[in-house]
Amino acid sequence: MSVSDPGLLRLVNAVLWPGFLGTAVPSWLAHALDDGLAGVVYFAQNIDQADADQPARLSAQLRGIRSDLLIGSDEEGGNVTRLNAFRGSPHPGHAQLGRVDDLAATRSAGRAIGAAALAAGVNVVLGPVADVTTQLANPVIGVRSFGSSTELVSRHVAAMIDGLQGAGVAACVKHFPGHGDTHTDSHLALPRLDLSWSEVKRVHLPPFLAAVQAGVRAVMTAHIVVPDQGSAPATLNPRVLSSLRSTGFTGTIVTDALDMAAIRETVGAGPGAVQALLAGAELLCIGNPANVGGAGQDLVDYLQIRNALLAAVADGVLGVDVLELAGASVARLGAGLGGSPTDSVAASGSASIVRAAITVRGAVQLPQRSLGILDVRARPSLAVSSMFDPFSQELAASFDIERLTPGPSASAARAAAISIGADAGVVVLADRIATPGAQRDAVEAIVAMRSTAVVVNAGLAAPEPGAWAGIDALAASRVTAQVVRDLLSGGAR
Repeated sequence: MSVSDPGLLRLVNAVLWPGFLGTAVPSWLAHALDDGLAGVVYFAQNIDQADADQPARLSAQLRGIRSDLLIGSDEEGGNVTRLNAFRGSPHPGHAQLGRVDDLAATRSAGRAIGAAALAAGVNVVLGPVADVTTQLANPVIGVRSFGSSTELVSRHVAAMIDGLQGAGVAACVKHFPGHGDTHTDSHLALPRLDLSWSEVKRVHLPPFLAAVQAGVRAVMTAHIVVPDQGSAPATLNPRVLSSLRSTGFTGTIVTDALDMAAIRETVGAGPGAVQALLAGAELLCIGNPANVGGAGQDLVDYLQIRNALLAAVADGVLGVDVLELAGASVARLGAGLGGSPTDSVAASGSASIVRAAITVRGAVQLPQRSLGILDVRARPSLAVSSMFDPFSQELAASFDIERLTPGPSASAARAAAISIGADAGVVVLADRIATPGAQRDAVEAIVAMRSTAVVVNAGLAAPEPGAWAGIDALAASRVTAQVVRDLLSGGAR
């Protein structure tokens, strides 16, 4: 589609927030920034992990094109990080902070995450997660949540926002109206929240109200259907988004990524973008092009949504006034962000928080130097998108390791356990054993053969723990792996 009205193009670009491929600024992105693009969202492929200063230089290059752009990143601590995707996060995760239940610790973690983001040039942190985990089998939230108690999640959401925004970044709390009771990952399909709206308001909305009262600057929508509120997912549902405004929230409503299957495979990303704006969303997160295609996918995704908005205006479906109001909100979001680059906060207290959070059951020290690691974990969700395993890396500092990945298959797990020498210690890495299923079966099969195996559970703890020595770690971050290594080698108590 040709763009004949540069003013309209700027109005459309002002509400778009794409991802991009590579560690340098592609030419299409530079042109879009010149034409008023709101900013970018960083993903792992944008970060050169071998060059600590590269993210800050990339941010400076982007701001050299447009000084007031928004740069966002998923920096939750625990399992979810983009800036440390190839190293693992040095910050405690939400579930760990919720377990410790020390608001000062959560506030400090938020400030450390915010300071690290700001040092990389990121001024919008896509967090905290305000979802209440009331469904243990939830495939996408789990330990990303502070917990299963509405009151606990509410107070820690507020504390995390205070820490993040005190560091000079905007917090974007997610995923409204609450993703914690779903059985489906919205990256892969369209989930349903099969609760009455009164139950949603009682259990799942209070953490978002706490966020609003804490002064959160942005709220991210969820691609979930709440049947009580109609058939459209929350991102595209004016009834759901108006309920957010009824809390007194005056900040910016941000969509979850429009390239996720919950939108892309139902209404389509382009029509979804139009419907989201008409429903009350203001900043359209386009998503991670690396999840969808190869070279050139970033430009394809951007043009698909940009052109859909231009066509909707031309057809009279989308009013210019809607774009103007949304763009004004996005501009307010970016106002006044930032702080002194020297105002950094170390994550030095992270290990003590993690150690206080994890639960150790049975004899977990491994006197053997040789160690077999059996990894039965599920493939990471696209929300986590981890690039490596911190546990294997950290355990290699203390043990001679052999790492096998039988996955959640009992027969493959038995075969892998047999292949490990009798004189070696065995560690089983798991992350979905809170509910019955293939992964728990695999763990039980291994323990039946190697009774001295230690199960390191990076996911939610099971209501009824298995009869094995284990560590409920509540995250798979770098700092968690370091604490687990010390426990297994007898280096910490």
